[in-house]
Amino acid sequence: MAAASGIGSHPGEDERAYAEALRVVVGELSDGHVPYLPEVPGRGPHATMTGRATAVWAELGADLQPVGWRLTGGGTGVDQRRARSLLGQDLDRLEEATQGYAGRLKVQVCGPWTLAATVERPRGDRVLGDHGARRDLAAALAEGIGAHVADLRRRVPAAEVVVQVDEPALPAVLAAQVPTASGFSRHRRVDPPEASAALELVLGAITAAGAEPWVHSCAADVPVDLLVGAGARGVLVDLDVLAPTAYDRLARTLEDGGTVGLGVVPGVGSGAPQPGQLIERVLRFTEMLGLDPEEVGSGLLLTPACGLAGRPGEEAAGVLRACREAAADLP
Repeated sequence: MAAASGIGSHPGEDERAYAEALRVVVGELSDGHVPYLPEVPGRGPHATMTGRATAVWAELGADLQPVGWRLTGGGTGVDQRRARSLLGQDLDRLEEATQGYAGRLKVQVCGPWTLAATVERPRGDRVLGDHGARRDLAAALAEGIGAHVADLRRRVPAAEVVVQVDEPALPAVLAAQVPTASGFSRHRRVDPPEASAALELVLGAITAAGAEPWVHSCAADVPVDLLVGAGARGVLVDLDVLAPTAYDRLARTLEDGGTVGLGVVPGVGSGAPQPGQLIERVLRFTEMLGLDPEEVGSGLLLTPACGLAGRPGEEAAGVLRACREAAADLP
């Protein structure tokens, strides 16, 4: 049977919104689907995708500047400590809400290339512009993820942990489309072998920690071959924008027993879709790939295309419910 999940983010700006997001996720997805640790980035920079990553990675210091997160030459800064404290509080709530839970449980972390394209070096401009800094960042992320998975497994002992590595900027990194700090130029492209090596380091750390590595990217030109070659056991995409060139590789991923997450609901919009509409989309997709839904159904995951932070709270719950009901009714 297909399953349903979410990408990570939920709407809101305070701790009550986080409590509601967790209630919705656990309530909608605990029975045979893939619940996850919600993110509510509206709570501030410590709760964003990048802020969460600074809370996870090991040894590298970071602080907040007007331009965003920046590496420091010293130890952990006050902003990084706040990010770690917030993540710890969120994990405490997840542990309480999932007492006795057994099954897949997902956490999300920003990937090494999106971080390299986002985080500043101590003297300015992106980590992406420094070969040594981006290697150090990938290594720190890999080390920190191992400890993060171990902590989650301690908190929810019967969980089958999945780590979703978010790489929305990876296609831009590969295509030399990331602007420099001045905005007048672009960083040089990263060659696929180097991109793969950093991903292998991070995805390998996830596997070594006893978790299953997935990668999510909602760009059009998702490099599925590169992701699977680097060790991803699941690939999550936005079905509305995905280039047809990726279809064959996604089909092989399903045939090989991997997971393909189909983003079948826009992250922003008006109202939740009907489950029947989502079923039709999935069936059209599998037919186009020449796959039998009954044979690959257990590898299919229905999700929103991206996070749900851009939707009102009641719509976010409705989107997850529609994905769950559609997954349960697929052939």
